[in-house]
This record gives sequence, C-alpha cells and structure tokens, in this order.
Amino acid sequence: MFAAYAARIDADDPLSALELGELPEPEVRPGWSVVTVKAATLNHHDLWSLRGVGLPAERLPMILGCDAAGVDEDGNEVVIHSVIGQSGHGVGPDEPRSILTERYQGTFAQRVAVPTWNLLPKPAGLSFAEAACLPTAWLTAYRMLFTKAGVKPGDTVLVQGAGGGVSTALVVLAKAAGLRVWVTGRDEAKLARAVGLGADAAFASGARLPERVDAVMETVGAATWSHSVKSLKPGGAIVISGATSGANPTATELNRIFFLELRVIGSTMGTKEELAGLLALCANTGVRPVIDSVLPLAEARDGFARLAKGDVFGKIVLTP
Repeated sequence: MFAAYAARIDADDPLSALELGELPEPEVRPGWSVVTVKAATLNHHDLWSLRGVGLPAERLPMILGCDAAGVDEDGNEVVIHSVIGQSGHGVGPDEPRSILTERYQGTFAQRVAVPTWNLLPKPAGLSFAEAACLPTAWLTAYRMLFTKAGVKPGDTVLVQGAGGGVSTALVVLAKAAGLRVWVTGRDEAKLARAVGLGADAAFASGARLPERVDAVMETVGAATWSHSVKSLKPGGAIVISGATSGANPTATELNRIFFLELRVIGSTMGTKEELAGLLALCANTGVRPVIDSVLPLAEARDGFARLAKGDVFGKIVLTP
C-alpha cells in the first residue's frame, strides 16, 4: 500500500528522512481493527519523529501520522484515538502509553491497524477531513482548556502564537465556551485570521497587554515563556502542551511564579473520553476545525515543508 514514512532519522534535515512509496499492509492481530483511511492530518509530532524524537532507528521504517478518520472492516465511519496502551486494550496492561508512530505504524497510508478500543463513531455532521483534525491538535486544546486550565465563562485566556493547529483550536473552543480570547503572533495576516475566528483581540508577540489574564495557553516555549508568566494574574495558570521554539527559556521567572502563586501545568494529548466529548461538542454546536488545505497523500512532502516553515493556518489534511 502507498504510505508516507520515516525511512531514516535526520535531526538537522528532517524532510530528507521522509519517503513516499509502497509498504506492507497493516498486521492483523487479535483485538485490533484495520481502518481504511479517508483523511489524515499533519502535526509537529510528525516532524519530531523524522528528527528521531520518540522514534529510535530500530523501529524504521515507520509510517507517520497520528490522526485519521476512515471506515472500519464492518463499514462503520470512525475516528481514531491515537494514544495506544492508555487502557491496555489490544496491547496488554503493562505496555507504556505511546502515540501512533512511536511504537506502531501511523495513519499516512491507505490503511492503518489500531486497537478496536481506540475507535469512536464519526458524527454524521462532520466530514472525514474535519473529523481527522480532532484527535491530536484539537484534543490537546480541549484538554488544555476544559480539563487543565480551570477557567470559566467570562475569564480571559491568552493564546500564544496564532496560526498553528493547536492555537487555532484553542481560539475556536475558548470562544465557544464563553471565554474572552486574546492571541499573540508575529504575522499580521495570521493575527487577523485569528480575530476572524473569534479572538477578541490580537497583539504582537511580547506586547504589553491591557490587563493580566486568567490563563495562558503555551505551545511556543522558550520564545514566549517570559511573556506568558508576566501576563498572568496572581493565581493564574499557564498550561503547556508544547515548546516549538525550544524547551529552555533564558529566564525561568521563578520569583514571579512563587510570589504570585502561579500554576504551571503540563498537558499532553487527551483521553478517549475527552475525544468523545470533543466530537459531541462539534456535532452539537456547529463548531468545526480550521482546515488550512487538503492535499493528496502523494503530495505529503509539500505539506511537511509548509509545516516546517510555519506557513500554515489550521490543519493540513492528507487524503490517500
């Protein structure tokens, strides 16, 4: 079957490690289902995999892709929850949690095998492309806001870095929940589009805000860390789900964190139950993921290159 996969590891030039071509069909095993992929989406996790983060060379070749929606062997339209081993279903109780492409082949292929437990029904009102956007970036945003941040309608949330898959999801979901949403970024066009999605105000990266906020959603990392800490009200929370600009800020701001009793909270992906809640929210409210573009799987290299350059607004969808 045709697939986009990591053929080798290259920390300095990850795109050189990407190959497109024929690989064997998914392995069929007890407690697993084979899904015919109708749509899959790109994440920064895929670029990190090409760099060897979470993917050792002995597991190559590895089909990339965490997210997908498709059709199972019984003809059911499904969405894949990509965290394997969370429950033990299909892998045994002692296997540590992993994300597709770390231990098991991913979704950038015509077919993918996952534990049957990891399948959720696709709501009829969502297209395959829309549903495929949800299991990583949108699930991450959902957990950050509604499980980790402790915010309530009327609170103000700052989203660092307009444009990416998680940040656009945060804007849309926060607005749908009755929060006041501010965004920062370096690209005026992306800031304007964020306002078009519902953000109440947009600011240049590092700009002084009109007032402090209740929570900051942080995916950028080192480049925005100091600004995130300084933007919080006493007792406020920073929820971190990524560090695309680096994990080691020049100033940790420890004095401010302890003196103002700020909360620093890590957040990774989400549970199957949270994904079910996100699917229901989209089905019941009309909220839809922001799609940057849809490409055939054969043009996956172009999508990876755009993601690596940061030349995206929303999710890039691949269709086998």
